[in-house]
Amino acid sequence: MRKLVTKDRGRKDPILVWGLILFLCCTFLFTGCRKEKIYRIGVLSGLDYGYDIVVGFQEKMTELGYVEGKNVVYDIQRSNFDMAEYQKILQKFVADKVDLIFTFPTEATIEAKLATAESKIPVVFGFCNIEDNDLINSIREPGGNITGVRYPGPDLTIKRFELMRAIVPEATRYWIPIQKGYPLDCQIDALIPVAKAAGVQIEFFPAADAAELQAELDRRGQAADPGFDVILFLAEPLTVTPDAFAVLNNFAAPRRMPIAGALISEGDYGTIFGVNIDFIATGRQSATVVDQVLKGADPAVTPVISSESFFQINYGIVQKIGLNLDETILNQADEIIR
Repeated sequence: MRKLVTKDRGRKDPILVWGLILFLCCTFLFTGCRKEKIYRIGVLSGLDYGYDIVVGFQEKMTELGYVEGKNVVYDIQRSNFDMAEYQKILQKFVADKVDLIFTFPTEATIEAKLATAESKIPVVFGFCNIEDNDLINSIREPGGNITGVRYPGPDLTIKRFELMRAIVPEATRYWIPIQKGYPLDCQIDALIPVAKAAGVQIEFFPAADAAELQAELDRRGQAADPGFDVILFLAEPLTVTPDAFAVLNNFAAPRRMPIAGALISEGDYGTIFGVNIDFIATGRQSATVVDQVLKGADPAVTPVISSESFFQINYGIVQKIGLNLDETILNQADEIIR
């Protein structure tokens, strides 16, 4: 009669059980218990005029799976064309060792590049000119620790001029206030030959701040003829800051003088049209670049992309001035404000 031997089987069963338990525990530790990385992003909004870029940026980041407080934390800092404040904010970002810095406009981005020269914290920009500066090496290979979304300044300058010509064809003298010392050669170089061919006299007036604008316009306002027919904005920071725009608006409104370039209003007057980028769309574009970098893309070889232009007409101001808009111009507008 054959005797059943069961002791070996009894020894193996506990080993298998404990091995299974150990395997499950390890799996739980390395998957279920593993904390999701929380990315820290420093955001420098250097111009209140373009703050909707931040709105679009956060919207798209959420769509891409970045949930604030869960896997991303934003340190959003606002300034308004203040170099000292830019530097202070960026120094804090570097000291806090954020994972990435998102910044705009141009001058804030230039400061960000300088501030991160040693730390190599990735910098992604939006609403930024890449001409007339050494910000990047090229669109395809920006180099260093920086990439982002380009502001098409020269293209928008020509489009602004051409629209002003079409809307106010009788105007032959354009006054263009600009930020003193701001890099605008690419826009100016693009505009001058076009204006000359059209028989339009261009006068640039560099000013450091609203006070200098006020002094110049006070002087011109004493004469019956201020010396210009319209005011046109280039893509630069002076004219879109609130105090400087108020000075320009207060001069133009009683004279029913057209102002145009960027869409801004104050009280019951403002610019007749704006050709700019769509800030929300630019913020969303920037988020896609940030996502690539956070997932390991090297900013040095992540191509810079460009924002598209966005044409808006303030039809109420157009009517107040008494201008007659051709239907073809209205059909070109992306947005008509009535």
